[in-house]
Amino acid sequence: MDIVSGVGVLDKAMSVLRALGDHPLALPELTAATGLPRATAHRLTAALEVHGMVRRDRAGRYELGDQLVTLGRAAGVQRPLADRARPVLAALARETGESVQLFVREGDRRRCLVAVESSHGLRWIVPEGALLPLDVGSSGRLLGGDHEPGRRGWLASVGEREPGVASVSAPVVDGDGRIAAAVSVSGPVERLGSAPGERFGEAVVAAARRLSS
Repeated sequence: MDIVSGVGVLDKAMSVLRALGDHPLALPELTAATGLPRATAHRLTAALEVHGMVRRDRAGRYELGDQLVTLGRAAGVQRPLADRARPVLAALARETGESVQLFVREGDRRRCLVAVESSHGLRWIVPEGALLPLDVGSSGRLLGGDHEPGRRGWLASVGEREPGVASVSAPVVDGDGRIAAAVSVSGPVERLGSAPGERFGEAVVAAARRLSS
């Protein structure tokens, strides 16, 4: 294990995945390549197999699983989207004076891919990388697919996930017209009011369209 994070089980699991990076390995070959005890290697590969990170080939050897392909594709999409979004979201934060986020769907939750904080002392902070539910909040409901944006192109929420917080979100669509992400402006109800979409909906939709294009 040439890379050590300090989280033992994670370091061992990563050593298994790296060892399988070149070609499939039988369990004895895997233990030799990683230096792990046989029982530990067997336990880790079984767990990784459950999560789709490892699978067996026809000969029963271990190889990298399909879930890694899925995650790799997602990372490839998200990185350029995040890079492109930062200046657009920074401009939106300056225009509105509030915190701005870009969310993408990740399974049954949403992940904050980019966050730009408001300069106000009282502000709503969502850390980049945070995982939040899909069933509450304007961006969550938008990415969840159960709620369509209105004719003006945005969804708003007030106090759904956290009391005293309001938000308005608009979809970023891909070339096939599918929702790929959601741009959101969020902040205290004291400033955004009980109808945040009326105040910032147009600006959020404009930013989302710039990213969609």
